[in-house]
Amino acid sequence: MLISGKTVLLTGATGGIGHAIARRLTAGGARLILTGRRKEVLEPLARELGAQSLAVDLADRDAVDRLAAECAEVDVLVANAALPASGPVVSFSTEELDRALDVNLRAPILLSRVIGERMATRGSGHIVLISSLSGKAATQGSGIYSATKFGLRGFGAGLREDLRTAGVGVSVVFPGFISDAGMFADSGVELPRGVGTSTPEQVAAGVAEAIDRNRGELDVAPVSMRVGAKFAGLAPRLSAAVSRRAGADKIAGEMHAGQLGKR
Repeated sequence: MLISGKTVLLTGATGGIGHAIARRLTAGGARLILTGRRKEVLEPLARELGAQSLAVDLADRDAVDRLAAECAEVDVLVANAALPASGPVVSFSTEELDRALDVNLRAPILLSRVIGERMATRGSGHIVLISSLSGKAATQGSGIYSATKFGLRGFGAGLREDLRTAGVGVSVVFPGFISDAGMFADSGVELPRGVGTSTPEQVAAGVAEAIDRNRGELDVAPVSMRVGAKFAGLAPRLSAAVSRRAGADKIAGEMHAGQLGKR
């Protein structure tokens, strides 16, 4: 689908990756509706890009229903919003579990269902779900986050088949570690030598490519990270052992500490 002239609903626009996606799609000629929780960040970005802004907390189910109804006629949905959700599963309260599931998984599913139905009726449209390489390979401290991101992968694959004959595309994008912005960068964790990162702009380019070429799945990560994720799918026990030897336990602990209070 050509993005020029299309109306795009972008969730999670207040984060650094959301900023990059918004700028990339605007540069491609799209008209944007930006959502996020922080008005003080959202509104200046909307003014800069000539976009509409809607302050929404995706953990509020009624607010998600209203957003879906208000934006049901958009041409493109980019479901980018997510909470960090790092840490041992036993460290999560019930409230934290519910919030992570609502924001990272339920909201994208609900928005896709309502908006995708309208797209199917029109015979055109595209849905992009931002997952993570943690949606292909789980490590220590990623149980809840990976559950939501694995869920998005399965949902996206099924939805793509559901909407294929209606002329609606569905893509799932899988970023690895992102430098400069986003939940990994905000945690302040230093990666071991040889573990590469990508930029928010590369994620934005991946989103644009997914829409333009109707890619079912697209990884945004260095080759070593992409190979590691595939290896984890083929040999999870061996992959887990290799990850531990490479320092995954230390990274998990630092991610948990760096994200406390943000999940």
